[in-house]
Amino acid sequence: MQMIKTKRDIFIGLFVMLAGAGSLPSCNANDAYSKPRSAEFVNAVGDPQGFQRADPNRQLVFPADHGPHPEYQTEWWYYTGNLTTAAGRHFGYQLTFFRRALLPAGEAQPRSSGWSSNQVYMGHFALSDTETRQHYAFERFSRAAAGLAGAQSTPYHVWLENWQVQESTTGLIQLSAHDEGITIDLQLQDLKGPVLHGIAGYSRKGPDPGNASHYYSQSRLNTTGTVTIDGETFPISGNSWMDHEFSTSALSADRVGWDWFALQMDGDVELMLYQIRRADSSSDPYSIGSLIKPDGELISINNTQFEITVEDTWRSPSSGTEYPSQWRIRVPTQEIDLSISPSFSDQEMDLSYNYWEGAVNVAGTIQGSSVRGSGYVELTGYARSLEGEF
Repeated sequence: MQMIKTKRDIFIGLFVMLAGAGSLPSCNANDAYSKPRSAEFVNAVGDPQGFQRADPNRQLVFPADHGPHPEYQTEWWYYTGNLTTAAGRHFGYQLTFFRRALLPAGEAQPRSSGWSSNQVYMGHFALSDTETRQHYAFERFSRAAAGLAGAQSTPYHVWLENWQVQESTTGLIQLSAHDEGITIDLQLQDLKGPVLHGIAGYSRKGPDPGNASHYYSQSRLNTTGTVTIDGETFPISGNSWMDHEFSTSALSADRVGWDWFALQMDGDVELMLYQIRRADSSSDPYSIGSLIKPDGELISINNTQFEITVEDTWRSPSSGTEYPSQWRIRVPTQEIDLSISPSFSDQEMDLSYNYWEGAVNVAGTIQGSSVRGSGYVELTGYARSLEGEF
């Protein structure tokens, strides 16, 4: 135990240095010095006292709530999508920005240095090339200072160095990232507007007061642009999904991780489900879902109304972690029966923290009609428990 504590203290010291007046501008997964683990990023300051808690009476207001919420301890903006060329070559992508506050605003001491900040950012960028079965994944860390990383609502902009999401003058969202010969340059158009999960965007994660988040999605983002791999550029089109979530909470005791599904199907229908897993692999009662109809109407789904059955598994040759790799999802109240399969198995995010995040294919029936589609699945807590984190 002492060894773990000492290691954690080293990482906390690194994040304090990142946010303070030191000389390190950022942390990149490929830097020569030891990089902080993603879990240590989350736990850099473990005490939630003094931060705002999710409140069921809080109403989400746009465009203001697209921006940052520094009064909450943790926040993320999550973009995933499925893209194809005119010839049918498929790519999946992920671009995610995480914000973590080191101290509540009232406790942060002002500093004269322009390098100082109370906020640290982490980014994950990945591209899946289904034709070659190649999955490229990158990670960065930086302080929210000197223009290195940050977020704002008007105009909407989230960035970590040259990874960024930015609202254009035409209202489209420009999304771009580049690392080691892999580039995405995308334009996203929101076709449905924000959809609010849980109770008007208040999404409970456990029984304790405030153990919840404010959570919404943009579930149908028409996407065009280009993907570049080692100098070869592919014009693409497709659909993206965006999740934005902010909170001051953690997984309750005995909750080890979650399985998250974001599925986009024929007829402009989307389905989001997340299943919080207990240590015994059972589903937590605070697991929920949302069915989004073509007109944007959302139907909430509670944990008793859906069933996720794992039909196959895959073991990572890199980390040795075994992940689910084929699912059947049933929502009897909505007459939904779907089979979900990865575009290819090896889409593990083998970074400072191992999890699986990848493009998937969907086939099945909704209210008796056959549907097909695509989506993204995230699997956490399989490499190590996330109890008490996030």
